[in-house]
Amino acid sequence: MKADTEGIVLRETKTSYNRRMIHLFTREYGKISAGTSLGERGKSKSALALQHFTFGRYALHRGRDSYNIDAAEVIKSFYGIGENVDKYFNGAYVLEFTSKVLHPEVPAPAVFDMLIDFFEMLERREKGFGTLVLAYQTRLFRFMGIAPVLDKCAVCGSAAGSWFSIEDGGLICDECRSRIIAEEGGNSARSALIYPVSFDIINALKYFNNHSLKQLENIALSEDTGKALQRIVREYAAYHLDASNIKSETMI
Repeated sequence: MKADTEGIVLRETKTSYNRRMIHLFTREYGKISAGTSLGERGKSKSALALQHFTFGRYALHRGRDSYNIDAAEVIKSFYGIGENVDKYFNGAYVLEFTSKVLHPEVPAPAVFDMLIDFFEMLERREKGFGTLVLAYQTRLFRFMGIAPVLDKCAVCGSAAGSWFSIEDGGLICDECRSRIIAEEGGNSARSALIYPVSFDIINALKYFNNHSLKQLENIALSEDTGKALQRIVREYAAYHLDASNIKSETMI
């Protein structure tokens, strides 16, 4: 089978005989791994389309058990991301995170479009890169079907308190938090993953959940709020999506 598809390079792996394995996020086929012998250097259409932070079109040949990239060309290159160290590391983290949570060969067009939006906004931004990353991750939870419960207690359904439970999937009330600690002695993994959250964190989560990335052009969290929310988001992703041990995480 031969097909053309739009795609974004997530990462690449060197193989033998001057071949590479490209981990490609495609609009039509989801996340796939495809071998290629196309050159990786130079200014040819194919070479540029196989670089990070590039939105491209790829000619695929699918065999019985694998894909091969026969040709590639750039639709849009977000080269400005690579010209700033902080932008580059934040962008690399989002690529690795996205690759980690996507299921192989399961189309996710909404995530695909959001990733392109992320690139566009990251390239334009002068600061607040971490806020954009957190907004992307929070929106991704929604598309993956694990959006945190923010409008009521995730355990009993009553009015939410100022606690966020990773295992229970959202905000919980004071009574449920006290009951969990009392029942489990406060030493369980569940109670250890209950975090106090300020109104700033709650409002940020709600805003991210209800607005597209394009509506966050001028939003930037304070340093303290950003760090606290970052910890919760990473724990949430690790628990619900098995998205842990991300190498580029230490760089942002």
